[in-house]
Amino acid sequence: MDISHRKVKKQIQFVDAQGKPLANKEVKIQQTKHDFLFGCGAFDFIPYVLNGDDFHKQMTESWLEVFNYGTLPFYWGQFEKEEGKPNTETLMKTAQYLKSKNVTVKGHPLCWHTACADWLLKYDNKTIMQKQLERIDREVKGFKGLIDMWDVINEVVIMPIFDKYDNAITRLCQEKGRVKLVKEVFDRAHADNPGATLLINDFNTSTNYEILIDGCLNAGVPISAIGIQSHQHQGYWGREKLEEVLERYEHFGLPIHFTENTLISGDIMPAHIVDLNDWQVDEWPSTPEGEERQAREIEEMYRVLFSHPLVQAITTWDFHDGAWLKAPSGFIRSDNSLKPSYHMLKKLVREEWWTDVTLTTDAGGCVEVEAFKGQYKLGADGKESSAKLTDNEKLTVTL
Repeated sequence: MDISHRKVKKQIQFVDAQGKPLANKEVKIQQTKHDFLFGCGAFDFIPYVLNGDDFHKQMTESWLEVFNYGTLPFYWGQFEKEEGKPNTETLMKTAQYLKSKNVTVKGHPLCWHTACADWLLKYDNKTIMQKQLERIDREVKGFKGLIDMWDVINEVVIMPIFDKYDNAITRLCQEKGRVKLVKEVFDRAHADNPGATLLINDFNTSTNYEILIDGCLNAGVPISAIGIQSHQHQGYWGREKLEEVLERYEHFGLPIHFTENTLISGDIMPAHIVDLNDWQVDEWPSTPEGEERQAREIEEMYRVLFSHPLVQAITTWDFHDGAWLKAPSGFIRSDNSLKPSYHMLKKLVREEWWTDVTLTTDAGGCVEVEAFKGQYKLGADGKESSAKLTDNEKLTVTL
């Protein structure tokens, strides 16, 4: 598969403080972060930041060896269980810690009918809308600089017909319609942080989602990227479906993020289950055979997605087994031991798709390098500089 679009061919000139070329000098070009967003749910950083226990320390250190992009939970019903008392401090500390580790952070989500705040139901729809927009103001402005990427609205296709329980956001969507609600929340988030990356996100990859996105774009909704959930508890999609989904969404010309990916390393959930949340089990063990299968499937999926020019991010939802629905869907087991999928992905991200080379400059202090797009340390003789390598333009580095 062609991944040339993930690389740059760069001439780098190394000079000293006086601008003199560093001729015939051994230089190191070491990648520190991918431009591509290799992501994972970062929920486990919350207990570590709060408590600093050894179990979560080990877990988060393993996480940081592979991923550069983490999703933090802003489910309204959990984030603000009591009106006026949001859990801002905890999420702020966690986002600050992740940023200190050079991790890009996304907030998920700003508007969703599921996990909505129950206290909203005492208000009329006009007030609910006002409080939804105020909530967006508070989070997007308050976390600006730490979190500049948001799933603005989640699972809109089903939102107005969701009937499992009453909630304030379904009421709004029924009254306003999908496109109007999406436009209002996106416009507010964009006004609060014009430079933010703003996603629409859904598990429904059918034509209904395409129609929704088309309607939103025609209405001028400032969608930065299309989010596609891929919870594969009932079996791996396979290359054919992945390519079919990509083909149907690439025509919008927008970046594509695979926002919530899960692949199982145990028994597959029965096909007759419609809502994954309805599959409730006492235990769901990982198996050796399942772990090998999971590693193979994840590798193929990542290779397919990494080769597509519009795909900018892949986020695995569960880092450890049992995180959601007790599913064996993580890269590590519940005891923190590493699964084959972890070793496989680390090898891809930090070896096969990674640049760390030592070269010798020519008489003009220049080297030519083919490197994966990302952030780099560039150095010689114990001196170091940092730079982003994202285009083919000549770069001059002063050491």
